[in-house]
Amino acid sequence: MMDAAVTAPSLTITRTITGSPEEVFQAWTNPEVMSSWWGPEGMTGAECNLDVRDGGQWRAVMRGPNGEHTTSGEYVRVDPPKELVFTWAWENDGVRGEETLVTVTFKPQGSNTALTLLHERFSKQETCDMHFEGWSSTLNKLEAKFA
Repeated sequence: MMDAAVTAPSLTITRTITGSPEEVFQAWTNPEVMSSWWGPEGMTGAECNLDVRDGGQWRAVMRGPNGEHTTSGEYVRVDPPKELVFTWAWENDGVRGEETLVTVTFKPQGSNTALTLLHERFSKQETCDMHFEGWSSTLNKLEAKFA
């Protein structure tokens, strides 16, 4: 009898960003810069509170037509300008939901950066698919910031 490995749904998105890994990493770790692009298209970054260090907390509030949406987590690994690993959960009325894990890598590609985002540990494929759409839209805004 063979045991089948059960793998939690995950998503991977790769983009080429016009800018050095240092510049793109800073866009993820500087609250003023991050608030200018964070969130899917149609949303604005209202506030970003970032304690960018291993074990530090982060929290971002986005505003859109349906009100405010808050995400938060903890930085698991901060390795500038190569990698940023953090937990992720939506907050509703101050209560954090399902916690997942996001890994963002920044690799030099000529004068640009190859950015790879891995978001994993989803409990349902449907939730993973919704996050794929949200991250794709959010990364469009990041790309536009550097265009």
